[in-house]
Formats: sequence, structure tokens, C-alpha cells
Amino acid sequence: MLSWDELEARCRSCQGCGLADSRRSVVVGAGPRDAEIMLVGEGPGHQEDVQGLPFVGPAGRLLDEMLELIDLSRERDVYITNLVKCRPPQNRDPLNEEQDACIGYLRNQVALIRPKIIVCLGRISAMRLIKPDYKITLEHGQWVEKAGVHMTAIYHPAAVLRDPGRRPEVFQDLMGLRDKIAAVCTRTHL
Repeated sequence: MLSWDELEARCRSCQGCGLADSRRSVVVGAGPRDAEIMLVGEGPGHQEDVQGLPFVGPAGRLLDEMLELIDLSRERDVYITNLVKCRPPQNRDPLNEEQDACIGYLRNQVALIRPKIIVCLGRISAMRLIKPDYKITLEHGQWVEKAGVHMTAIYHPAAVLRDPGRRPEVFQDLMGLRDKIAAVCTRTHL
């Protein structure tokens, strides 16, 4: 396992897939490195690529609002990262080979943080982390436990921006997250 400094240096110099050719920034992650809750999206978007931080565009603003609904903040309570650390062109879904090139970095982040809860933001990360045939429309908000980590998936904030009719489902999933935090977390106070 790499240290944080080694991991960030390895990510920043990575040439493991074609995304390295078009990136401006490598977006490793942000938040407390001892967070009990880890949020995993699919890949950086345009604003993230420009700023080098995860979830800072319109979807990031919605994510902040979602977290605030259950008294969480990205600065205090959650570590946010993505499956792939470089932006896929036109924000397309990361290809399997791109995910394969980055999955070791994500595993290293999980090992360093040791979260009690991982929330997949969208189907792509849920398919990689929970199960390959994950159906976000049917299984969002359901919990599984893997290696002692409680995992769930909710709709990606960008999907909610495209389809605001999903907001009630997201609200219910956030209430479930709040309940899970109360049940398994010791340092995260809601």
C-alpha cells in the first residue's frame, strides 16, 4: 500500500490509459483522510478537470445540497473521489480499461481511509464496486456489506439534474444513509 504522498504522486504521473493524453488535472480526491464515509463517483467532469477537485461543477453543488439535507459537509464528514482520476472526453462513461487502470488507486484510497460506509454515486461506480449487473433504478438505496464496509448506491447528482423527478427517491436514499451513519459510525455526528 502506498502512502498518501506516494499515491498522489503515482496518480499525477500515471500514463496507464488514454485519458492521460487529454487531461488538464488528475483529480485524486478531497475531504478528510480519516472520514468514516466515502463517496465514489465515476470520473471528473469539465470543472473538475479544470480545478483538480472532485464534484465542483453543477453536480457538485447539488451534491453539497444533498449532504446538507442530512447535516453532512464535504470538508468535515466525507471523502469524495471517483473511479477514474482523469476526465473522460465529453463526460462519457469511463471505459472498462480506464477503470482497470485506476482501480488500484481507488483500492489504495479505501485502504488508507478505512471507511465504514461507501456510497456509490451512480450506476458506473455501483457496477464496479457492488456488483457488475447493478441496476440503479431498482437497487438504489439498498445496502450490502463487503469486507466489513457498508455499501449503497444513489443516483448520480448529474442524473438528478437531468431528471429532477428523481429527487424524492434520492431524498429517501439520503434518509437511509443518515440512519446507517447513526448505526455504524462513531465519529460522524448528525
